[in-house]
Amino acid sequence: MTGLNLVVPSMLDTDTLGSFDGRLARTGTAIDTAIAKARLGFAASGQSLALASEGSFGPHPRLPLLAAGIEVLVFIDAERELTLTETLFVERTNFGHRDVPETAALGDWLTRVGFPGHALMVRPLGGAVIAKGIQDAATLARAVAEAVALSPDRRARVETDMRAHLNPTRMASIRRLGIRLARRIATPCPACAAPGWGQSGVTRGLPCADCGTATEMIAGIEFRCTACGHAETLSRPDGLTHAPPGYCPACNP
Repeated sequence: MTGLNLVVPSMLDTDTLGSFDGRLARTGTAIDTAIAKARLGFAASGQSLALASEGSFGPHPRLPLLAAGIEVLVFIDAERELTLTETLFVERTNFGHRDVPETAALGDWLTRVGFPGHALMVRPLGGAVIAKGIQDAATLARAVAEAVALSPDRRARVETDMRAHLNPTRMASIRRLGIRLARRIATPCPACAAPGWGQSGVTRGLPCADCGTATEMIAGIEFRCTACGHAETLSRPDGLTHAPPGYCPACNP
C-alpha cells in the first residue's frame, strides 16, 4: 500500500520513555511518547522515516468494571516535516491482574487472559516486578512463590504483560491501526497533494428527527491535511442525517 519496508534498529531502548512494568513511569501522553519513540528511531537508524506505537490500558471510561485501552501509531517524515497520528479505542483487551497467595488461586483467570499465549508479569504485592514475559506454568509457579516470600502480606500480584510482542490481542489491534495509517499515508491531500489526508476529528450535533434539537450524535467527519492545514467536514459515511428522538435531550431528557 505504501511501498515501505520496516527496519527495527537493534540498539533501541524505548523503556527509557516509560515501561509497562512500572519501573519507569511515562511522563507524557501516549501521543507524545509515540512521537518521542519515533525520534529515538531516527537517532538509532539514520533513516528519515519513522514509525512508532504506544498503548495505554485501564478501566473502561463508561463501564469501569471492564478494561479498555488506547492504541497510538505515529508516522514521521523528517524531510517533509510531516507527522501523522492515528488512534484506536480498544474494548477487546486482556488487561487485568489478580492478587493471590499461590498459583492455584488464579483458577480460570489464566484461561480468560489467554495464558500462555499471552505473557504475564509477577511482583510482590506493592513491590517491583520480579519476572515478566512469563509464558509457561512452571516459570509462573516459581515467580509467584518468590513474590509471595518477598511480600509482607504473603501475596503476589500476577498481571498481564501488555508489551505488544508478548500480547497477541494487542498485536491484532495494532495491525488494524496500521492498516488505517497505511491508507492515510497513501491518500494525498486534495489541496496540496501531500500524503496523509485523513480523519482528524468529528463534529457532533446531529439534529433530532422530530424537533431538530442538536444531539450528541456525530453530524460530520472532519478531515485535515497536516502539511497545508486544508480541512473539510464530510457527511456521515452511513448517510444518517437526523438522530432518533431517543437520543434527543429535548424529546428524551
